[in-house]
Amino acid sequence: MPGNNNFEDFKNNEMDNNPGTFESLYEDAGNYVDTKIELLKLKMVDKTTDLTSSVIARICIIVAIMFALVIFSIGLSLWIGELVGKIYLGFFIVAAIYCLLALLLKLFKKSWIKEPLSSVIIKKMLN
Repeated sequence: MPGNNNFEDFKNNEMDNNPGTFESLYEDAGNYVDTKIELLKLKMVDKTTDLTSSVIARICIIVAIMFALVIFSIGLSLWIGELVGKIYLGFFIVAAIYCLLALLLKLFKKSWIKEPLSSVIIKKMLN
């Protein structure tokens, strides 16, 4: 088989001319995998940092809104109390309004709260 002999000679010459070809290829593949893992770690840190900072910023906004809502509620209660003649009745009326609002939120929590919040979190994670 003269054809096989030429191939064997070629293969032996190539192996002799390029010592360590497979070793360097294996080393390059290892370096590539290490770099990919490091890149993945850095991307995860970036996503986590972005999501955490976004959540903290939203919590700060919510706390500010809550303070404003409490002060507004006290003022509204006092004003309604003056209108009906008894201050404590104003507080009961405002509390009843909040109970109705809580009931509405409970009924529509999926469409008003859960879905929009899920959308924001998914967008942040995919960006």
